[in-house]
Amino acid sequence: MIHLQQDAEGFIRMKRHFPASADVTVTFADGSEEVFSGRRLNRIYDGALADFRAQNQLDAKGFSRGPKKKVQTGIEFVAIAPGMGQAEDQRHKH
Repeated sequence: MIHLQQDAEGFIRMKRHFPASADVTVTFADGSEEVFSGRRLNRIYDGALADFRAQNQLDAKGFSRGPKKKVQTGIEFVAIAPGMGQAEDQRHKH
């Protein structure tokens, strides 16, 4: 099992996808814990990465098509909140 800790600003450190079948325990800043599937965290990560790229005018692969300059193309921290783990799992049970 993978264990992650939420920081005081509401983020977890996640540089890459986790195995879809992995169970990931997140300890939130308030001390509560929630178990996420790797698949659910990967979807949260993908959404955060898409938002980051859109806000920074990057294409789907993370490249800037504008004038050449050094830009950050990825993310390392993902915002997460209690209850986000069950939202995806309940939709897939139907």
